[in-house]
Amino acid sequence: MIIKPLEDRVVVKMTEAEETTKSGIILAGSAKEKPQIAEIVEVGPGGIVDGKEVKMFVQKGQKVLISKYSGTEVKVDGIEYTILRQSDILAVVE
Repeated sequence: MIIKPLEDRVVVKMTEAEETTKSGIILAGSAKEKPQIAEIVEVGPGGIVDGKEVKMFVQKGQKVLISKYSGTEVKVDGIEYTILRQSDILAVVE
């Protein structure tokens, strides 16, 4: 199944959370922070949103930094994705 986002929405797949700290301590599942870096899987076409034209500045395959609790989480074919608006993307990670 393919997810095609509408308007200014983007589908991302979250990266894995860190398993250990910098000092080598292994973290329990409940101690891990929700990851904020994700890879873009699909990008919507943009268009008119709330009466304003929105151009899409991100591309499929880019890694991005997103707001901690933004978007809607969905599970498709056993894989978890997050669908969010382009405006919820804080930065592109290079």
